[in-house]
Amino acid sequence: MPRDENTKPAQDSTQMRERAIASVSAGVRNVHPVYLDRALNAEAWDVEGKRYIDFIGGIGVLTVGHRNPVVMERVAAQCERFTHSCYNALPHEPYVAVTEWLAANCPIEGPAKSMLTNSGAEAMENALKLARAFTGRTGVIAFEGGFHGRTLATLALTGKTKPYKTGLGPLPGPVWHLPYPCPETGVSDDDAMAAIAKLFAVSADPASVGAVVIEPVQGEGGFRAADGAFLVALRRLCDENGMVLIADEIQSGFARTGKMFAIEHAGVAPDILVMGKGIGGGFPLAAITGAEDVMNALAPGGLGGTYSGNPVACAAATGVFEVLEADKLTARAKQLGEKYATHIAWLRDLPGGHVIGNMRGIGAMRAFELIADDGKPSPERLQCLLQLARDNGLLLMPSGEHANVVRLLAPLTIPFDQVDEAFAIIAKQLPKVADIRD
Repeated sequence: MPRDENTKPAQDSTQMRERAIASVSAGVRNVHPVYLDRALNAEAWDVEGKRYIDFIGGIGVLTVGHRNPVVMERVAAQCERFTHSCYNALPHEPYVAVTEWLAANCPIEGPAKSMLTNSGAEAMENALKLARAFTGRTGVIAFEGGFHGRTLATLALTGKTKPYKTGLGPLPGPVWHLPYPCPETGVSDDDAMAAIAKLFAVSADPASVGAVVIEPVQGEGGFRAADGAFLVALRRLCDENGMVLIADEIQSGFARTGKMFAIEHAGVAPDILVMGKGIGGGFPLAAITGAEDVMNALAPGGLGGTYSGNPVACAAATGVFEVLEADKLTARAKQLGEKYATHIAWLRDLPGGHVIGNMRGIGAMRAFELIADDGKPSPERLQCLLQLARDNGLLLMPSGEHANVVRLLAPLTIPFDQVDEAFAIIAKQLPKVADIRD
């Protein structure tokens, strides 16, 4: 790929890796040994000036692209006013502007209230606190393959051991993990509801369970989508047993699936909606929005944080909201998803295309599998594709239970010709990927 002639390399990637090895914890893993220098919309340049098409998008953060001009304008204006005020001590308008938008746009039944945080994991932690306070119960039902964060309480919810829970011992609970129903797991809605019934009969009194936590579309789990009928059944289960339904939309929210939030495809209103990633346009911000009585369950002072709802990040979010509406990004997500589907079908017909397995997801939240010749998951072929694509100017992100799923998380604002360019890069690498034997 051509180098960007306008950027003088600060140093090479080898130097950067050496610096990182010397000072960064080994527990912080990098998918790609690429050190970013600058980026714009769906393009990125490394410290050596090499250009990439970015299909990672900060793992779903950059819904409106790198350095979206509306977001940057809002941020610059806020920086001229003030950059920080702890909302618990001295409140500010940018925080209220975000919570007003959330109250008007989140699928919550009745009056809604919100709390802002720094990250999705922090938002989920506070959602659990509110569920406990509201119900007086501590138990939580979560699902296999789910990812809800790396803090201790959110790790307890996360339905995957390695590498997240290895060596940590007991985690906060009680949490019960049940099968996630979707075509990829082979678990039906009836199977999943039967597993809940068995849990209640054998291990957990329903009166001890305060919340059910689910990703309507799993992120780290490989873009597996729950059927709408199952989400309706969960809503009914929670209503009948006095439980709080928590929808984790940290990765699936903000137009990614073709609706503002993925749970809207099912017509279901959760009690708490947990958000992050795309809300801040690249600035650290997350949120929980819920029914008024649930969100008011803790006494004043029970929620908050020094940097939670930072005014600069809130200003960025108001820019994101403007772009979502002005650029009609829910509609564009559907168009982008259709384009992904067409390209993935095209790849299967090319030399080496037999390595492309099933496509997953909704709207622009799409993914495809890399499979072995016998149809089984092939993490080896995925790793080969990641490297070859990167060498040729395309950044891809892995996921899935077997680490064989490529998730497509380009900004919703990506020009369609760059989508074509990206899939052309993948197409050229398929014969080499097919040569990999598991």
